[in-house]
Amino acid sequence: MPVSTLQKRVDDQPSISRENVREAEGIFHDHLKKVGLKHTEQRDTILRTFLDTREHLSVDALHRLVKRKDPKIGFTTVYRTLKLLAECGLASEVAFHDGITRYEHQYNRRNHHHMVCTECGSSVEFFSPEVGRLEQEIGRKHHYLTTRHTFQIYGLCEACRRKSGRLA
Repeated sequence: MPVSTLQKRVDDQPSISRENVREAEGIFHDHLKKVGLKHTEQRDTILRTFLDTREHLSVDALHRLVKRKDPKIGFTTVYRTLKLLAECGLASEVAFHDGITRYEHQYNRRNHHHMVCTECGSSVEFFSPEVGRLEQEIGRKHHYLTTRHTFQIYGLCEACRRKSGRLA
């Protein structure tokens, strides 16, 4: 499935500021130190490329973007760096209906959710304070201090319903 079908993304800001990039780098560097890994220019290139992108990226897609900046960066380095970014809260994994894990950046973003078309793969991000309240309520009920959640709704988008004649 082409990445272009997954770009209906809602952001509070159209791009990330230089100050936010520096802050994200600080978070990442602190995490690397905490887990005993070196801070490298390749990891920084991957982080900056990732933060500059407003898409849901597979490892493959990010690797293609990163190689434009530094052809020596390998697929495994991108894969491992994305895992590190997820560990420190700068990225989160998003699984759509096609089985390909994608990542989106989380730094300085409001919590959001996804509706995914099971026919064409397009996705729409939406905000719902009710889902956040429900997370907290369920956490209290089961004596958890909740820290995050994922929520995705699957169905058919309007365009796919039109094509199939299911406009109900």
